[in-house]
Amino acid sequence: MKLLWIAAVVCCAFIAGAQAQSYPSKPIRFIVPFAEGGAPGLVSRRPVRGQGAQAAGFHTIAAITLPYPTKPIRFVVPFAPGGGTDIIARIVAQQLNEALGQPVVVDNRGGAGSTLGTDIVTKAPADGYTMLLGNISLAFNTWLFKKLPYNAIKDLAPVTLVAVQPNIVVIHPSVPAKSIKELAAYARAQPGKLSFASAGAGSGTHLAGEMLKDRLRIDLLHVPYKGTGPALTDLIGGQVQMMVSTFASALPHVKSGRLRALGVTSAMRSPAAPDVPTLGESGVPDYDYSTWYALFVPAGTPRAVIDRLNQATRKVLASDDMKQKFDAQGLEPLSSTPAALAEYLRSETEKWGKVVRAAGVPLL
Repeated sequence: MKLLWIAAVVCCAFIAGAQAQSYPSKPIRFIVPFAEGGAPGLVSRRPVRGQGAQAAGFHTIAAITLPYPTKPIRFVVPFAPGGGTDIIARIVAQQLNEALGQPVVVDNRGGAGSTLGTDIVTKAPADGYTMLLGNISLAFNTWLFKKLPYNAIKDLAPVTLVAVQPNIVVIHPSVPAKSIKELAAYARAQPGKLSFASAGAGSGTHLAGEMLKDRLRIDLLHVPYKGTGPALTDLIGGQVQMMVSTFASALPHVKSGRLRALGVTSAMRSPAAPDVPTLGESGVPDYDYSTWYALFVPAGTPRAVIDRLNQATRKVLASDDMKQKFDAQGLEPLSSTPAALAEYLRSETEKWGKVVRAAGVPLL
């Protein structure tokens, strides 16, 4: 009788705690792994383990009543402050603070084409308290580095896509070019004299610049930085002459007149800069490149936690406030299921492998 009384008390406590989550919605079967009236003398009094514990519902109770999150969440940005990924992370983090009820703290860990920050996340505890805002670099780093300390497809658990944005070709105002054609002519007149900045060797801005060199058949000097922010700082200062930058990072400087925009890298013009022609319109053949951003957690993170983050993020991305903030940065909110993001990462990795090999970019 004592065991039955204990089971009844636990069951009541379980139901009371779950009601706050609108659960349960139907009768619950509560199994007691002993005969009615208590445990006879021949039944072991050791704690029930293994399949017996699962039958008793112990594991299920722990999963349902586990609260998440209960402490601040570390949001790793694998690039320096000021770049497109950093800007997006801070916008999303601010909204997730309210949606999750806990602080979401941005932690910039730039370097080595985003691999340093990504490695930190892959080795973090799989408990939902370390997130990564990855971007398209996850797809081509596999092909750019001789040896990576992680496998993005195996060591990261996808949560959701976050946004997509075109890139924009910007130059320092001292460069006497008002169009892509004029830039190409100016570069051909002095091969190897013009330099283009990137967020790092092997970064998206690096590959975008290499692809532009190939399409225009011009010779440019590549100058890598530890992030888009430092690269734009030197571009504004005149230390380098041009860059294929993310919209979110470069657009404010274009509007202020500190940089000049020559073309956008997407197939269509951007609503954020409708007067800037596409590279296709400017005579650059077969050039269509946009940067995507997505949320990941360490592999092995509980599915319930991933689902919680997915639902919260998708709700945030669907809000009018988020759309307005993204529009101002030339960004398009784009969410997905974890499964869809996993498949997208695989397809992007395959696609960029072909681009890297065709461009002949040396391994890092």
